[in-house]
Amino acid sequence: MSQTRLVIAIDGPSGSGKSSTAREVARRLSLGYLDTGAMYRAVTVAFLDSGVDPADTAAVIAATTGADIEISLDPDAHWVRVNGREVTAEIREPRTSANVSAVATIPECRADLVRRQRALMDSDPRGVVAEGRDVTTVVYPDADVRILLTASEVERLARRGSELAGQVSEADLRDQVLRRDADDSLLVNFTQAADGVHHLDTSELSFTHVVDVVLALVDEVRA
Repeated sequence: MSQTRLVIAIDGPSGSGKSSTAREVARRLSLGYLDTGAMYRAVTVAFLDSGVDPADTAAVIAATTGADIEISLDPDAHWVRVNGREVTAEIREPRTSANVSAVATIPECRADLVRRQRALMDSDPRGVVAEGRDVTTVVYPDADVRILLTASEVERLARRGSELAGQVSEADLRDQVLRRDADDSLLVNFTQAADGVHHLDTSELSFTHVVDVVLALVDEVRA
């Protein structure tokens, strides 16, 4: 492994803790941080802005692959822009969440975003901690450290519900977490660790413990 550059890939379902863990590990190691899910959400905003019907696959592909995406790799100053417009808050809104599967389940859209994600990860000379659903297996299977975080359904719903702080109904919460996982699992396996990927069930672990485990894995490959 390169002594001057480090790439860490973290995958997992919604609510498994991958985003908060990846961001904190990036801070601790002074690396870039990439939320690949934010890119799916960003291009979702792009096709919604263009008035495209989510059921019109060809139009969704055209609107998303043609979108200009800018995303920060700074774990302490995260922002996203689409076609020059600031969308950092908008990508987390219910409208975006309800439509993101229209992008995530189209192979052509995924291939385009994978290409962009790999390029972004390669652009930071320090290295990057990237998180998503297929970073360990598709985007960057040659990452120095590859980890799959999972958690029980009950725990994942509780965590996401806490994050949203009553902004959505229980039915919408289950839709955002469970239905999206089911949709995405049609194309990507993010519940079982691939060969060479470390699996960590975070259901009963503290955030600090999870971060410490990831850092210990980094220490192993650096030894």
